[in-house]
Amino acid sequence: MALNENNQVYAPTVVNGLSIIITGGTTGIGRATALLLASHGANVFINGTDQQHLDDVLKDVASAGFTGSVNGIIADLATEEGIKQLFKEANAHLNGIDVFINNAALAYQGVSDGNYSEWHKVVNTNLTGYIACTHIALAQMKEKKRGHIINVGSMSADVREKDSSVYVATKSAIQGFTESLRKEVNEQGIKVTLIEPGAVGTDMQPVSVPDQQKQQENLEMLKAEDIANVILFALSQPERCDIVDIKVKPHLQII
Repeated sequence: MALNENNQVYAPTVVNGLSIIITGGTTGIGRATALLLASHGANVFINGTDQQHLDDVLKDVASAGFTGSVNGIIADLATEEGIKQLFKEANAHLNGIDVFINNAALAYQGVSDGNYSEWHKVVNTNLTGYIACTHIALAQMKEKKRGHIINVGSMSADVREKDSSVYVATKSAIQGFTESLRKEVNEQGIKVTLIEPGAVGTDMQPVSVPDQQKQQENLEMLKAEDIANVILFALSQPERCDIVDIKVKPHLQII
């Protein structure tokens, strides 16, 4: 919900008819955002890495009768081939790109764990994928002289938890990338927003679903839908207003 110019509460409809790509859109924050934006009339294209998850999203959309639409593919955005495939299929379903939401990410622990190939995949997914997708999306947005890039980061960029150095490195990089990117493209009519959630109940969490639900009841963890609402809020602002960055914490998250 939001306030109009008469300070009346209303449901934002500004995304109605927009063409939106969401990476990592089959689970967690991406899934919740795809469903919310489609319910407001957006035409959404998503990717994921698990066919069952993708099928579940498409089934939910079909049964909900949204005014918008959701389509998607399986594509690994840690690879150049997967990124090219995403845009090829998205362009076949959408009328250009109005909004691009970089969201696909892998959880990872500290540098004492793993090996080169694992670190490479995490960095490629969490950082290089954001950069490469943004490059392609911007090429289409620049032609229209409008568009909106939303990067979903993490408060790990600020908190910098112990034993999470590889993940923290990628999210810190997203923070810097987004800030510099906005300065690079805002004069061309393109908005850039960074959303940095705290703890969110998704499949990236190292605790069970019942434990996540308990933490959410205790106000110690967010739901994916909370972040979806924040993204809708950022997209619902007038042209004169840019939401540059938003940090969202569970009520009882101290750090």
